[in-house]
Amino acid sequence: MRHCIYPGTFDPITHGHLDVLSRAAKLFDQVTLAVAHNPGKAPLFTPEERVAMIQPSLAKLPNVKVTTFSGLLVNFAVEQNAVAIIRGLRALSDFEFEFNMALMNRHLKNDIETIFVMPAEAYSYTSSHLVKQVAKYGGDVSKFVPANVAQSLARAYATD
Repeated sequence: MRHCIYPGTFDPITHGHLDVLSRAAKLFDQVTLAVAHNPGKAPLFTPEERVAMIQPSLAKLPNVKVTTFSGLLVNFAVEQNAVAIIRGLRALSDFEFEFNMALMNRHLKNDIETIFVMPAEAYSYTSSHLVKQVAKYGGDVSKFVPANVAQSLARAYATD
């Protein structure tokens, strides 16, 4: 069984993330969407809240599961018996960072491949950071995230 890991902070998950996920689900027998514990990014939502927001979007992707992880991604990939890591590339500006990460991961664990997947053009400018900024100032984010995520963002920023 070909299994890959699609890691990220997913704070929150966007339609762009889901587009990359659906592409990965077509290429692999099993995909694990891995929500990273990354306190350095000062996430808005806890890892458990992010997993709960992601779950409803997986109904049409039976070969996808979601979980959390911390530590080195390649170690998590080995624990999960994955053969590849999926990374989304929205624009050329993402490439240098992702390329360096892929080389480091290859250095750490040579037999796990990194595969770059581009989302549909409609999502190439969407990022979790931008979505949070729009939501924080009361903008409509419904075009960028699933409805349950838009509602979670509205609740999170209603206390500001």
